[in-house]
Amino acid sequence: MPLVHLSDMINHASRHNYAIGAFGVANLHFLEGIMQAAEKCRAPVVLNLIESHFANDEFELLMPAVVACARRAEVPVAINFDHGSNPKFAERAIRAGCNGVMVDTSALPLSENLWRTRDIVTMAHACGVTVEGELGYVPGVEGENAKNHPGELAYTSAAEAVGYVERTGVDCLAVSIGTVHGHMKGSAKLDYTRLAKIKEATAVPLVIHGGSGLSDDQFRRLIANGVAKINYYTALADAANRRIRENIAADRKGVLSSLLTGVSEVVQEEVARCLRLWGCGGRAAEVLAQCRPWQEVDHVVLYNAQEGLSESKVTAMMREGTKSMETIPGVRSIQPCQIIQSDGKYSHGLLTRLASQTALEGYRKHPAYLHFSSKVFWPAVTDHITLDLRES
Repeated sequence: MPLVHLSDMINHASRHNYAIGAFGVANLHFLEGIMQAAEKCRAPVVLNLIESHFANDEFELLMPAVVACARRAEVPVAINFDHGSNPKFAERAIRAGCNGVMVDTSALPLSENLWRTRDIVTMAHACGVTVEGELGYVPGVEGENAKNHPGELAYTSAAEAVGYVERTGVDCLAVSIGTVHGHMKGSAKLDYTRLAKIKEATAVPLVIHGGSGLSDDQFRRLIANGVAKINYYTALADAANRRIRENIAADRKGVLSSLLTGVSEVVQEEVARCLRLWGCGGRAAEVLAQCRPWQEVDHVVLYNAQEGLSESKVTAMMREGTKSMETIPGVRSIQPCQIIQSDGKYSHGLLTRLASQTALEGYRKHPAYLHFSSKVFWPAVTDHITLDLRES
């Protein structure tokens, strides 16, 4: 089964009164455990890549494994970039393979949250990518989450939610009704009345951040009042930490591989419990039937260079000329190349991989592409052919 559009997946959950699980992928052990649980439960799943979990190039290094794992899955999968700090990282996430993004501007004043989110929506929708907004503020209470999500809880207002959704164009809305990021101190007091009013007032699926620590009954009531996606990480990390401590206690001289034994399994157990509780189990086939497949597109240009231009000169021109296009949202890669087929009609090629068909349409209209075409490509080319390809 292919990757699917995240918005289609969440809308299906919203229409059928269950919640999709968006589980934090911190490393390959988490990725393996989450996917094993989804396959075992025949459940759709969202792989959640949280910006604060990664430093430097770690995100780009992990993403190829995430994409490959999702594409070979036998259940519907979407890949979401969560709690981004700025639009540039969201663009990086789309370029790396995410088909959903959430840039967290919820701590800002409402007007600034609104226009910043609207800019993210404009960029991401030009790539066909789902956007989640957040209104209200879900804080962290201790440890790393207190640092990443400082401040006090601010509840979401139903009246503000209406204007926010309409003016930003977000595909789903994360709301604040009493949950926190990280560990819960005591029992959460959730405002179900507020949640019901937000659901009644808005037309988009609702999302809960900070799912760890809630009771089974609280989850059921959240879903009954309109929640269609639940973000979940801390409880997975706690399960992994407990298993590692047990391994250390059992063998204090153990090597790294033995200390990590069973981490994927305990992650799998917790994810499977959530999938069943939230109503995802057994829905893989019906979700796939209702969702559009997420398909990358290859834009291929074959061409001959003007007489007198050497191969090295043409390649250097194209490589320099395409630098500005590498930053167009939705472009995953651009590669000038030489054709090695000796009897071919064309001698050079330009291979561009884009996130989706929608991204290709935006690419062709982008000022950087239009500038490249008029100032670099056409002056260097005599004839050409263009092919747009996607998986069948």
